[in-house]
Amino acid sequence: MGDFRPRLKGNKLKSYLNLNKEENRVLVVGDIHSPFDLDNYFDFCLDTYEKYNCNKVVFIGDVIDSHYSSYHETDADGMGGLDELELAIKRLRRWYNHFPDAHVTLGNHDRIIVRKAQTSNIPSKWIKEFGEVLETPKWKFVTDVYIDGVRYVHGDKSGKPRMAAKRDMVSTVSGHYHTDMYVEWFFGKTRAIFGMAVACGIDSRSYGMAYMQGGKKEAIGCGVVIGGHTAFNVKMNL
Repeated sequence: MGDFRPRLKGNKLKSYLNLNKEENRVLVVGDIHSPFDLDNYFDFCLDTYEKYNCNKVVFIGDVIDSHYSSYHETDADGMGGLDELELAIKRLRRWYNHFPDAHVTLGNHDRIIVRKAQTSNIPSKWIKEFGEVLETPKWKFVTDVYIDGVRYVHGDKSGKPRMAAKRDMVSTVSGHYHTDMYVEWFFGKTRAIFGMAVACGIDSRSYGMAYMQGGKKEAIGCGVVIGGHTAFNVKMNL
């Protein structure tokens, strides 16, 4: 089949050309804390990816929860370590199958096992790579990643993105804070930068998210960043 050439004009033509401009269109997936993620969050993110013609994906961190080894109180009636990990891997598989070339900015929950190994003086040679453990060999697990001059980072160390953007003078996208969802712009004499808090995809009713219960309502959604110049969140209707 040859190239599709729609007969459009006016606003529809402008919209079509904008959606097909050659630039990075990044889907930002919020904290999912697998296996304690909402069942339909994946479908929502996939729909957002397609709707805005995205061509890159960044998971903003905490792709797994590791509740069994958490620094929070753990549930005595919950799954053991192996059962939770295997279920997390199973639930991550659909994400990997659709987005095999994604970046993952490492979150505090992703690093729990590594941190506890370091506390126990276990040499790094004993520790497997994240992609090997999670069966996602092509995912790039990083502390942060820059795309079009925008920094993507989990946020547990950098702080809330509105503060990180102003402090470091670079547009910053982060997650970690499950009740935040915003984009805030800051303007100087010669440049403009933004701080973007991406919503999450957690299931607050699960025992793994018990520490969230009774507090503020979590924000459920994902983000889109286009060419480094446009950023917005897409709220998931529950």
